Amino acid sequence: MKLIYTNENRFIVNNIKNIIENTGIEITLKNEYIAGAAGDLSPFDTWLEIWVENEDYNKAMQIVDDIDNADNSHDWFCSNCHEKNNASFELCWQCQSERP
Repeated sequence: MKLIYTNENRFIVNNIKNIIENTGIEITLKNEYIAGAAGDLSPFDTWLEIWVENEDYNKAMQIVDDIDNADNSHDWFCSNCHEKNNASFELCWQCQSERP
């Protein structure tokens, strides 16, 4: 098994986990219940970690890289209804079409 992602923010890690699992890759989530040990352990040692089987490593890392490199910092216009949407939206707020 290989580590593909870790972060101090559990919400970010779980979001990445969900995206990877939706592609059919099985993951192992480590340190899920260790947060209470922070103080006895280094804070870095209590971060949530996503691990995958060796044969899934390259595909999973490509997914993580695509997420990290996605440019979602600009407002966008819906290609269906032409409504302006804030950068944080993945779906058009008016017609629920996916972001192009």
